Amino acid sequence: MTTSEAGVTTETQPHKLERKWTFWFDNQSKPKQGAAWGSSLRNVYTFDTVEEFWSLYDQTFKPSRLTMNADFHLFKAGVEPKWEDPECANGGKWSVTSNRKATLDTMWLETMMALIGEQFDEADEICGVVASVRQRQDKLALWTKTASNEAAQVFYVLLPLRERKRLQIRFVIAALSFAFNSAVIWNLVQMSIGKKWKEIIDVTERITYSFHDDSRRERSVKSRYNV
Repeated sequence: MTTSEAGVTTETQPHKLERKWTFWFDNQSKPKQGAAWGSSLRNVYTFDTVEEFWSLYDQTFKPSRLTMNADFHLFKAGVEPKWEDPECANGGKWSVTSNRKATLDTMWLETMMALIGEQFDEADEICGVVASVRQRQDKLALWTKTASNEAAQVFYVLLPLRERKRLQIRFVIAALSFAFNSAVIWNLVQMSIGKKWKEIIDVTERITYSFHDDSRRERSVKSRYNV
């Protein structure tokens, strides 16, 4: 509540976000025998205001508070953090590891603020982010909607630096769409997301991208490309 100079009490309006987001929690530390993957995943809370986000984060959602083998997820409302979800089925994820809980907390917070603040040029291509606490290394993963082949990533890297800085990715896509099929165009989007995320979490080492399809088939998955 706030009070005006005239002495009239008014309510402070909450700051609405552009879209709704949902926190999920998954504790795999004590899986039940024979339980399917994702059976311990729980929908915790859906929010659409800045005030709700900070209240939830301050009280609960910090990776450093997680037990071993537990995950926090922040995904767009209506999208489940599962490979089987229609929004995720044809996608993949950018990943970065961390050996320090404080660093993981910082990267997690910066990523969430970028997501709910719509800082990515291709925000519609992002599904959500996952913070995972593990015994050897903690990990942060940014899930995207449309996976793509590596060839177009090389093309985008070869664009002149001046052009990459001058043009927004959406204009690059529009300019090149007459010459390439849609799969190649989505590759440009994926690279744009990877580069942007790397800047947001402020890491110097390479971050890698893997396809969900590869993860389904193989236990140890090699990255398709990196930035």
